[in-house]
Amino acid sequence: MSDGKIKLIFCDMDGTLLDGSSNLPPDFDEVIGEVIRRGAIFAPASGRQYTALVRQMKQFADDFVFISENGTFAARHDKELFSSVMDTAEVLRILKEGRKVPGAYTVLCGKRIAYVGEEFRPYLREMEKYFTHNAIVPDLEATAATEPLIKIAYCDAEQGDAEHTIYPSLRKLHGSVHVALSSNYWVDIMNPGMNKGVAVKQLQELLGIPPEQCAAFGDYLNDLEMLRAVKYSYAMENAHPALFEAAAYRAEANTAYGVTKKLRELLDRGLI
Repeated sequence: MSDGKIKLIFCDMDGTLLDGSSNLPPDFDEVIGEVIRRGAIFAPASGRQYTALVRQMKQFADDFVFISENGTFAARHDKELFSSVMDTAEVLRILKEGRKVPGAYTVLCGKRIAYVGEEFRPYLREMEKYFTHNAIVPDLEATAATEPLIKIAYCDAEQGDAEHTIYPSLRKLHGSVHVALSSNYWVDIMNPGMNKGVAVKQLQELLGIPPEQCAAFGDYLNDLEMLRAVKYSYAMENAHPALFEAAAYRAEANTAYGVTKKLRELLDRGLI
């Protein structure tokens, strides 16, 4: 019989767990170590690449479930749990439309590697925060025709205002695909119906853990479905306004390390 405690914790990375310099909270190892000791599972759920997540949290590589690329790829113990590969013809159609959007830089996302064109070279250092395994290819269309892809990401690398610069044009593709505004820099395009919330539900089913025993932390629009899929949902104080309506609770801002503070509180209350 279930004890009713939180057994599974989903957590966005940028703007949520990571501070303004993309660093983990200073007490992350201590707090997460106690979460694991009490039998709960921590699951980073990010728009970032799987290999980037593992690299940043390699000390817990064998303990976490990693949900990457906005829910399109999940793995545990470096073994795939599920993924959502896009249709090649659909990818090529998106690339054709994406080229019409000024200031939209394309990233083709495979399960463990990302592909970019030569035009992305000046921004590789910034991109490597999110895609540690990447390759510059001479022809994105040719790559898309031969490599299995789970997501297409478009970056506003120049202005960092994707919501107003590239998203208005890219969201017109929504319908046959899912278009998500992931941050000030990124717009992600995936198979229809795919999002972090779908991945959360798949993982809940795989592990046999109901929403009532799950928590989630998020800050941006691509976290909405994830927050709605759990009982203990937290919007960061720095979150997009839409998240405050979706979340049951709030946590302090990412720059104040709100996630680990809230986890300490839940631990102290015996809810984990």
